[in-house]
Amino acid sequence: MDYEKLASDIVKDIGGKDNINTAWHCATRLRFKLKDESKADTQKIEDLDGVITVVQSAGQYQIVVGNAVANVFNALAKQTGLENEDQSTQPQEKEKNLVNRFIAFISGTFTPFLGALAGAGILKGLLALFVALNWMSTTSGTYEILYAAGDALFNFLPIFLAFTASKRLNVNQFVAVALASALVYPTLVATATKAQTIHFIGIPVVPTTYTSSVIPILLAVWVLSFIEPVLNKLFPEAIRNIFTPLFSLVIMVPLTMIVVGPLGSSVGNILSTMVSSVYNFAPALAGAIMGAFWQVFVIFGVHWTFVPVMMNNLSKMGYDPLLPILCAAVISQAGAALGIFLKTKNKKQKALAGSGVITGIFGITEPIIYGLTLKLKRPFICAVIAGGIGGAIIGGFQVRASSFTLPSLLAIPTYVGKGFVGSLIGIAVAFVLGTVLTYLFGMSKEDTQGNSQNLDTLAAPVKGTIIPLTSVKDEVFASEAMGKGIAIVPTNDRVASPVSGTISAVYPTGHAIGIISDQGAEILIHIGIDTVKLNGKYFETKVKQGQHVNQGEELITFDAEQIKANGYDNTVMMIVTNTKQYEVEVTKDTEADQNMLLSLQLIK
Repeated sequence: MDYEKLASDIVKDIGGKDNINTAWHCATRLRFKLKDESKADTQKIEDLDGVITVVQSAGQYQIVVGNAVANVFNALAKQTGLENEDQSTQPQEKEKNLVNRFIAFISGTFTPFLGALAGAGILKGLLALFVALNWMSTTSGTYEILYAAGDALFNFLPIFLAFTASKRLNVNQFVAVALASALVYPTLVATATKAQTIHFIGIPVVPTTYTSSVIPILLAVWVLSFIEPVLNKLFPEAIRNIFTPLFSLVIMVPLTMIVVGPLGSSVGNILSTMVSSVYNFAPALAGAIMGAFWQVFVIFGVHWTFVPVMMNNLSKMGYDPLLPILCAAVISQAGAALGIFLKTKNKKQKALAGSGVITGIFGITEPIIYGLTLKLKRPFICAVIAGGIGGAIIGGFQVRASSFTLPSLLAIPTYVGKGFVGSLIGIAVAFVLGTVLTYLFGMSKEDTQGNSQNLDTLAAPVKGTIIPLTSVKDEVFASEAMGKGIAIVPTNDRVASPVSGTISAVYPTGHAIGIISDQGAEILIHIGIDTVKLNGKYFETKVKQGQHVNQGEELITFDAEQIKANGYDNTVMMIVTNTKQYEVEVTKDTEADQNMLLSLQLIK
């Protein structure tokens, strides 16, 4: 893949560099905050080689690229002058939708270090597995060093969150990090661990441990985002760089420990209690719901709202019951991809499904969802059913994750403990059932034969009476030297696109137009015979070269009666100019009115 070209095309089609407020990326998606989303040509971007699909959700314009996303983003950042994933050339417009603002804040806070978080979580899970198998002792130096490598990020999680959250809220990042560091300062942690109450100018400070916590620091940075602008206005520019950080820390550290931190901890405790109560009431039902609908949440981007909840569960309870269930949802999509791989005869589809199985079992499902299962519909439903059943099994066994990581086969070591066997059974059922259901019921005959790629059906471009192309009064068209096709004596004055595709040629005279279908058929629509001599009179073109059109979309309007009155034959001809690549079937209908006139089967 040419990353530089793809990045250049994306920047152009997204409305140019000046239309980008912020840009960053996650595991598979380029994520943008655009000034005006209407300037982005979504269809054109989706047609780019290397782009799987475009998702507009949670106030973000997301371009799903797949595993090469980092390379594409690096090329894009270089071309646009972005220094990092959240660099903004102009102040962002405030998103009015509170839900979208919250989701965007959470995703922007966790996304930058999600990979490191997942890697550290897997390391902790592997160490737990090694200890359970007696391969390693917790007292060995090797264990202690590796455990420190895996646990450090979680222990000092508030510092990482402070850095990314402050970036999202346009707060001084290093002041935010200093605030978070105070919360996990060894002396204060030791005091809180001993449940000793200390006082700040006579005010008691509730002993609270903030290591591994999530909500307190997010609330603290949010409060800081209101205080910092006030301090910046209060102090002259000459001393602002020193006095704003000084007073920010003097105000925020005590305020956080006295009010914000305990409040955040209470909110976290309530959330954990709620999740625990629902889960304990009907664990199998909770597993079925989350296992079935998790990928639906991913599609709409609302899955980010669960991340703080899961992280909070790990902090407050020492485990999380949701992560193992989500693994079934992810693995079921990989199973559906395998079902497609085994069933389809379409080479491109088979290649995408084969690679999708690999990426899916390692936790990356976007290429599968947007490239295969959601596009074909029935495989996605099969995966939802499989994920729900697998999730119900895992929920019924009350499996728990001991550390946060992306749901995938690599996460299995983090499920060691209560119900571990249930996690293996649930994940296996989700994968096998996803494969079997998709193979047996997930693909229609057309999907199986790959007709979505090999078969083109061309609709009538105009209304009128159908005549054989060989009978038109033009030797070139009648001899089929330009290709096979069909002719219509028109009864209306509107030419509609016979296929969904890209306009390949627009003639200045308006009497003809070229289209390349999404499946590759090259089509010429020619209005009248020798009408080029009219020099555009009686013709009006409605599209531009390079524009993507949908089947039935208006291309040209013309005055059939005036063309005829000026002595020209107004017969409309539709020719497939790369006919040699296809087996062409012509309709037996005698009248054209939005019906299918030509079927093209790609010659293998």
